[in-house]
Amino acid sequence: MPKTHAFPLLESINNPDDVRSLDANQLEELADELRAFLIQTVGQTGGHLSSGLGTVELTVALHYVFNTPQDKLVWDVGHQSYPHKILTGRRDQMRSIRQQNGIAGFPKRSESPYDTFGVGHSSTSISAALGMAIAAQQSADEDEADKKVVAIIGDGAMTAGMAFEALNHAGSLDANLLVILNDNDMSISPNVGGLSNYLARILSGKLYLTARAGSKKVLSQIPNMWELAQRVEEHAKGMVIPGTLFEELGFNYIGPIDGHDIDSLVKTLGNLKSLDGPQFLHIVTKKGKGFTPAEEDPCAFHGVGSYDPDTGESLTTGNASANKKVGPTYTQVFGDWLCDMAAQDKKLMGITPAMREGSGMVAFSEQYPAQYFDVGIAEQHAVTLAAGMACDGLKPVVAIYSTFLQRAYDQLIHDVAIQNLPVMFAIDRAGLVGADGPTHAGSFDLSYLRCVPNLMVMAPADETECRQMLSTGYQHNGPSAVRYPRGFGPGRQPAQDLETLPVGKAEVRLSGTRIAILAFGSMVAPAVSAGEALGATVINMRFVKPLDENLILEMAEQHTLIITVEENVVAGGAGSGVNECLAAHGVTVAIHNLGLPDRFVEHGEHSALLGQCGLDAKGIETAIANVLAHANAQPPVAKQCAIT
Repeated sequence: MPKTHAFPLLESINNPDDVRSLDANQLEELADELRAFLIQTVGQTGGHLSSGLGTVELTVALHYVFNTPQDKLVWDVGHQSYPHKILTGRRDQMRSIRQQNGIAGFPKRSESPYDTFGVGHSSTSISAALGMAIAAQQSADEDEADKKVVAIIGDGAMTAGMAFEALNHAGSLDANLLVILNDNDMSISPNVGGLSNYLARILSGKLYLTARAGSKKVLSQIPNMWELAQRVEEHAKGMVIPGTLFEELGFNYIGPIDGHDIDSLVKTLGNLKSLDGPQFLHIVTKKGKGFTPAEEDPCAFHGVGSYDPDTGESLTTGNASANKKVGPTYTQVFGDWLCDMAAQDKKLMGITPAMREGSGMVAFSEQYPAQYFDVGIAEQHAVTLAAGMACDGLKPVVAIYSTFLQRAYDQLIHDVAIQNLPVMFAIDRAGLVGADGPTHAGSFDLSYLRCVPNLMVMAPADETECRQMLSTGYQHNGPSAVRYPRGFGPGRQPAQDLETLPVGKAEVRLSGTRIAILAFGSMVAPAVSAGEALGATVINMRFVKPLDENLILEMAEQHTLIITVEENVVAGGAGSGVNECLAAHGVTVAIHNLGLPDRFVEHGEHSALLGQCGLDAKGIETAIANVLAHANAQPPVAKQCAIT
C-alpha cells in the first residue's frame, strides 16, 4: 500500500494570499509538499503529471511575487496547471479532477477567477496575455492599468506559428507583458546554471537597466557610437545567453535560469515585475521533477491512469470504458497499417504535428525514419507540407487528432481540397474523448469535412473496417479522411492484408421492418443492439461522403421512419447529409437525427457521456420509442420531417 504523506504547510494554503504571507525561506518547503501532494493525488485519479511536476517551483514563485488574480497568469495548454489549481483554492477537489462533475484537467474560466483563460490547445497563451495587457493599458482604472500579465509557455508550444505571431506583435508594442518560456527539453550543468542565474539577476536588475538606459540617452546623440554600442551589447549578451531572436522581436530577454531554484526565480521575477514593456524570461526545468519514474520516462507519465505513488507502477490495466477489451485499439490499427503500407510503397510519407505516440507512429518512425516527419505543434504547416509532397508524386498520410485538425481547416480546403491532391487524413480521437473534455473532443469533424468538395470521408464501424478504409483512402486519387474514435472498437480483429472497400457503398448489418437506422462509425454497434430490440433495419453507412444514396432511397421506400445516428454534432453532420439526399430527390419520410447535442459536452467517463447524450444502445432505443409514440399521437405531415 502506498504511504500517506502529511502536508502541514500546504494545508494552510487556501489561496495565493496565504502563499504571499509566507517567509521566503518557507517557499522551498511549500514546493516540496506541493510536489508530494501532486504525486499522491494524481496517483489516485490519473491525469497529466510530468508537466506539472516540472513547474512546481515556478508556480509557487509566480503566486508569491505577483498579486493574483489581479495580476494575470495565462497557462499554455494547461497540462502544467495542476500545481496552480492546488494553490488557488482547489486542493481538496483534486481527487475529482477530470472526473464527471469534478474539476477540469485544464484551466477553465468558469471554474476559478485565477483561471484567466480557458485552454487545452497549445500556443494560445501569448496572444491571450497580450490581449489582456492591452486591455489593462486601455483602462481608465489606475489599479487595472497597473496590473501585470504573464504568459507561461512550454518549448513544445513555442514551435507553433501562432506563438511567434504573438511575439512579433507584442514586441512592437509597449504593453506590460512577461512571457516565460518553460524549457524542459534541455539540461543545465550546475556551473552553467549558477552563472545563468547570476546573469539573469544582473540583467533584470535596476542597476543594469538604469545604466543601459543612460547609455542609450547619451550615445544616441552620437550616431556612429550608438550603432557600435548596440552591436557590442548584442554580441556580449549573445555570447552567454541564447536570446538574440527574442531581443530582435522587441523583448528584453533574461535567462536561461534554473526553473527549480526557487530563490533565483523569486528574485528574478521580482525584478521583472517592476519593468515596463515586453519582457521574456527563459527558464529550464525537468519534466517529472522529483518523481523518479516520471523523470526516467516523462512521456509515459505525461498522461497516466492511477498508479502507486511510491513506485509509479500502474494500478489500472486496459481501458475501463472499453471493458478491458483485448486486441488493438484504433490507434494501434492505424500504426500497424502504416508500417505495412510503407513496406509496400516507398512513396508513403507519415506526418504528425507532435503526436507520434498518441497517433500510434512510434514503430513507423523507427522502421521508416526517412519517411517520417514530426513537424512540431504546427498543424497548419503539417497539412500544407503534405500538399507540397503530393504535388510532386509522394503519398502523404497526416496523422492528426480531430480537435487539432480544426486548426488547419484553411489549409485543408485551400491547399489540399481545391487542388484535389491525394493527401489522406488519419483522424484519431473522433467523437467524445472522456476525461480531457470539450477542448479535446472530436465533435465537429463530420460537419466541417462533409461540406468540402473533392474530399472523401469515411467512418469505420470496427477495427477491420478501419484498416480497410485506410487502404481505401490511401489508394484514392484525391483527398480522403478516415475518422475513428479513441480506444477500442467492438473487438473485430483486422486482417493483415491491405484490402480496400468499394467507394460510397454502405452495408446492411441487420434486416427489419418499419424503422431503418442509418449508423455512422462508432454508432453502428449500439445501433445494432437497439435494432435487435426494436426489429429495425440497421445500415452501416461507412461513407459520410459520398453517401450511398441508392441505399438511402431504398430504405426510405421500404420503411416509415429513418433514424440517423453519429458521434458528431447533429448540426451539419452525417445525418444532415441524409436529410439533404432525401430532400433533393423529393422523398417524403419521417426522419430523426441522433448525435451530439448543441452544447459542449463536459469531461467524464466516455461511456457515461454517451449515455447522457442518448448515444448508447438504450438511448437510441428510447429515442426511437419516443419518436414512434409521438407519431402515433400525431400522424406525420406529408413532407420531409427532420426532428433534431
